[in-house]
Parts: sequence; C-alpha cells; structure tokens
Amino acid sequence: MAEKITLTKQDRKAVMRRHQFLQGSWNYERMQNGGWCFAMIPAIKKLYTNKEDQAAALKRHLEFYNTHPYVSAPVIGVTLALEEERANGAPVDDQAIQGVKVGMMGPLAGVGDPVFWFTIRPILGALGASMAMSGSIAGPLIFFIAWNVIRVAFLWYTQEFGYKVGTDIAKDLSGGLLGKVTEGASILGMFIIGALVQRWVSISFTPVVSRVTQSEGAYIDWSNLPKGTKGIKEALTMYDSIGSSALNQVKVTTLQENLDSLIPGLAALLLTLYICHLLKKEVSPIVIILCLFGVGIVGRVIGLL
Repeated sequence: MAEKITLTKQDRKAVMRRHQFLQGSWNYERMQNGGWCFAMIPAIKKLYTNKEDQAAALKRHLEFYNTHPYVSAPVIGVTLALEEERANGAPVDDQAIQGVKVGMMGPLAGVGDPVFWFTIRPILGALGASMAMSGSIAGPLIFFIAWNVIRVAFLWYTQEFGYKVGTDIAKDLSGGLLGKVTEGASILGMFIIGALVQRWVSISFTPVVSRVTQSEGAYIDWSNLPKGTKGIKEALTMYDSIGSSALNQVKVTTLQENLDSLIPGLAALLLTLYICHLLKKEVSPIVIILCLFGVGIVGRVIGLL
C-alpha cells in the first residue's frame, strides 16, 4: 500500500502566502480564478507527481471563482483537504470540489465586506489618522502593522480551520456527508446568486407607454411655490408624499415602470437564465459579454434601453 500523501504545515503556509494575491489576475470572465489557481500550485505539485494529473488539477481550479479575498481562506482550506483525499484515492470528483467552492464563496462574500471594509479598516484608519494629525508618526505605522497582522492571522487560522473541516468531510464519504454538503452548498450558492440578480443585473426599457396630464394638487406647481425655505419645504413635502411623479404636470409612464408594477426584476431574471442556458451549451463567456455590449449599444441607439 502506497504511503499517504499529506500536505505539511509548510505546504499550507505556501498556499496561504500565494492566496494573498487572489485578485492579482482578476478578469471579467472567471473573476478570481487565476489567483486561486496560483495559490493552489504548491499543493498540486505536492499531491500529484504525474504531469497529466497536475494539468487536470490546474484546469479544475481555473473554473469561475469570486468572493471576498480574505474570507476565501476557509474555502481554500476545505479545498486543500478535498484535494489531499482525492490524491490518496478517495472518490472526490471535480463536481464535488467545485460545488463546495461555489456554495461557500457566495455566503462568505456577504460577510467579508461589512467586517473588513466597513468595520475593521475604518476603525484602524480613524485611529491612525487621529494620531497622524497630532504629528505622531506612529499613526500610519499602527494602521499598517495592525491591519496586516489581523489580515494575515485571519488568512492563516481560517484556512487551517477549513482544512480540518474538509478532512472530516472527506473521511465520512461512506456516510454520504460529502454528498450532502455538496448538495447543500450548491443549493445555497444558487439561492445567493438568485438573490443577487436584482442587485447586480439592471435592465431598463425606456419606451413611453403613456402621458397623462395630472390634476391640480397632484404635482408641484413650481411657479406658485412660496419664496425661500418655505417653498423648498412645501416642494419636498409633496415629493415625499406623492413620489417622483410630483415633479412634472405631465406624468410619463415607461414600459419598465409597467413591468416593475407586475414583477420587479423580471427582465433581469430572464436574461440571467438565458445566459446560464448559453453557458450550459458551452458558448464562450467572452462571446456572451461582447454580445451584451452590442445589444446594449444598439438598444440605446434605437431608444429601447
């Protein structure tokens, strides 16, 4: 029986160091896949001695990947454990690894921004800035040192946590735990992606459906407003109670407003589903991106978008 291949602490540290450059090769087609694959190289070289297996592993990790660069650490930890078990003969396939990655990256992405960008960094920045304004050189030094200590410590310890959890998952293959985690992670990932469609995909149809002259009192009569702050207050009050339709006497209704009154975000959802269909048909993402640019430009020129 062949000796089990194990990733040493030094191997995992090498991955962590490279993982800091996750966004160093960011691209619009597969986001952070280049940085992710770069981080995995030390582990791949240790786990697979055959060139064909190494090439297959690199290709496996060049799939789409995108999350917050710091909370990505537990994801890569779990992935290291799964790759280690696979290299030792466990039945861990490509779909299982990719499913866990996709399932974890979505929920964790929503955690990273508020914790790091909107909490820790502003607090440290305010502390350092207040000291710098008083003439102390310690201000920028404290910010730089404290931020990087927190960042590196988080990357290392959460990666180790993910590695231990991933090992436990892979050891319970007979109980079907990996299959359950993969299925659950995939469902959760698709749910998160679906929830983000309304936020990230924007389509607005501009053709005018109707123009209606509003009765007096349903709009702001700008010519008869009181002068000074009283008039401003009256206009703001009417706008707050009626909405944007109060700005003009003629209320213009667009096609997009009618669609939003029925099912908000329907066009964005349909477009997303159609692009998913094209990707399943193995249409190149670059071709899809270029086509979307073309449709957007033509739609704008003819007045549809």
